[in-house]
Amino acid sequence: MNAASTVIPLPPQPSLPVVGESGTYPVRRIWCVGRNYLEHIREMGNDERAPPFFFGKHADMLVPDGATIPYPPLTKDLHHEVELVVAMKSGGLNIPADKALEHVYGYAVGIDLTRRDLQIASRKKERPWEIGKSFDYSAPCSAIQPAAKIGHPTAGKIWLTVNGKEAQKGDLTELIWNVPEIIWQLSQQVKLAAGDIIMTGTPAGVSQLQVGDKLECGVDGVGKLAVTIGKPE
Repeated sequence: MNAASTVIPLPPQPSLPVVGESGTYPVRRIWCVGRNYLEHIREMGNDERAPPFFFGKHADMLVPDGATIPYPPLTKDLHHEVELVVAMKSGGLNIPADKALEHVYGYAVGIDLTRRDLQIASRKKERPWEIGKSFDYSAPCSAIQPAAKIGHPTAGKIWLTVNGKEAQKGDLTELIWNVPEIIWQLSQQVKLAAGDIIMTGTPAGVSQLQVGDKLECGVDGVGKLAVTIGKPE
């Protein structure tokens, strides 16, 4: 498809930079895993034994490293959730866990920004989480580190600070469902493909954000990410 064949201008292709590469990684879909660190499940008062579940964000909700993010509308309780991000280079349906890493291009650091008050209100009414999770600028993400260079991390500190003060700290060893298991589970629900990224869950320590807050976060061996919460648009 080219611009001459569309009745409105083609939207931009969301993409992420790749460490050491001049080309970028085009993003097709964003998937997020709910409740994948035990201490975060406990702090939110949820069932520790529940199987993984998934929700989505739109690719144009990505925010690059160093950006200032407008405080979103409708909420008074914006939360941060730092996460390891998996970037796929191929996919399919029903990918076996022992073959899953063959489909991974690389890894990044992301933040699942959440309008917690809206998420909780939706949950109480048994409505979808979309209003609390899927909104403009809700998916900050670092540059991708190719797995060909760093391998497939299974251990390492994951952390986030707000204005220099530690808020979240965990380790990838604490993931209830590891990356191969996440890919296996998600590929039973949808057909994964190149360009899909998966946010793998957050450790304990989520907290409320205010205008002017500066967030820095990282995953050992993968990278770092920094964003600032700005005034509403």
